[in-house]
Amino acid sequence: MASEIKMAGVDTIQVPGVARTNADSEVIGGHRPVEVRPSGPVKAPQDMVAGLFLLGLAAFAIALGYSLPRGTLRAMGPGMLPFWVSMLVGGAGVGLVISSLVSEGSVLERWSLRGPIFVLGAILTFAVTVRPLGLIVAGPLVVAISGLAAPDTRWRELLIFAIMMTAFCIGLFSYTLRLPIPVWPTISL
Repeated sequence: MASEIKMAGVDTIQVPGVARTNADSEVIGGHRPVEVRPSGPVKAPQDMVAGLFLLGLAAFAIALGYSLPRGTLRAMGPGMLPFWVSMLVGGAGVGLVISSLVSEGSVLERWSLRGPIFVLGAILTFAVTVRPLGLIVAGPLVVAISGLAAPDTRWRELLIFAIMMTAFCIGLFSYTLRLPIPVWPTISL
């Protein structure tokens, strides 16, 4: 059974399980846009999903680092930092879940796999190429591959960014921190 409620220029039609809001906004093609929001305890579905994801990620990290000794604050063990970072991530997840129940937020929309696939591909490419090809090749390659994640990539700006980031990473990791990351290729091309 649908009921209609009018409040401050907003028409709301109640349908079982769904609330449709038709706000006074620009009329497109003779029709006003209709925003579909789920009714029920969750007021911000996007925040709820993000919070549950962070809780799952925190639980996974805690489970992986469970066997590492945490030590004490005076003598920290290898499991101390991963444990507390996981707890902070889990706390942020709990905060998002609670806020999704209390305040209005974004609906869960469709999203493309293009971004995550290219960013993950860039990370894996870096892992495979940094030792044999060095930072001088792996750095710009990673920036170029991750740039494919956005459909509106401007290649000239991406090239400038790749050169600057590679120079910064070489300066930071090789010269400032003196990490054993090769700058130049170790194999002949």
